[in-house]
Amino acid sequence: MQIPYEILGKVFILLAIIVIVSIVLALLLGTYSFSRHKILFPSFVLFMLYLFYGPSKWICRRFSIRDTIVDEILVELRNALMLEEFRKTKGRKVVFLPQCLRHPDCKARCDPIDGYLCKKCGKCDIGTICEAADKYGFKVFVIPGGSFVKKILKAHRPESCIGVACYPELSESMQGVAAYMPVQGICLLKDGCFNTEANVEEIIRKMEESCV
Repeated sequence: MQIPYEILGKVFILLAIIVIVSIVLALLLGTYSFSRHKILFPSFVLFMLYLFYGPSKWICRRFSIRDTIVDEILVELRNALMLEEFRKTKGRKVVFLPQCLRHPDCKARCDPIDGYLCKKCGKCDIGTICEAADKYGFKVFVIPGGSFVKKILKAHRPESCIGVACYPELSESMQGVAAYMPVQGICLLKDGCFNTEANVEEIIRKMEESCV
């Protein structure tokens, strides 16, 4: 009766080794693609890193590598894969901004569907982004949380979007949104839950790309 258990144990160990090797390979391919701007086997990398997201981060920590590299790879690969489709989309376009970009004295009202309605008071970068959005045909939504994304998608039915967030939230959100439309993600320059900073120039550049 011990032989079947021994076989099962060996099979389990073999599968575990295969998974670990596949994750390491996906990380190496993703890092190469990310650093050299040359995409290699993107579908394999995305599949492995999303499926084994937790183990991928654990492996990075075991080798003293910052685990945010997993999210960076996922975001940048998704950006590269969807860039051409994003550029070609000429319909309704939106920008999702996190509410943590708001100035501490922000007086904007929070709509139950559209999130915070920017008054363009000039106290934070959101007003600048809104002005550029008006120029390039985007609508800006300042959202208090991820649940607002679903409500906005249902109410406004955009055909492409730009998302701004910290890397972990960005990689997760892009995975969900990419099933419905081309998306481009931009990470915050300074993250946290309060008084964060966005790369305004990069956001505006992404808007310009959609108008080429």
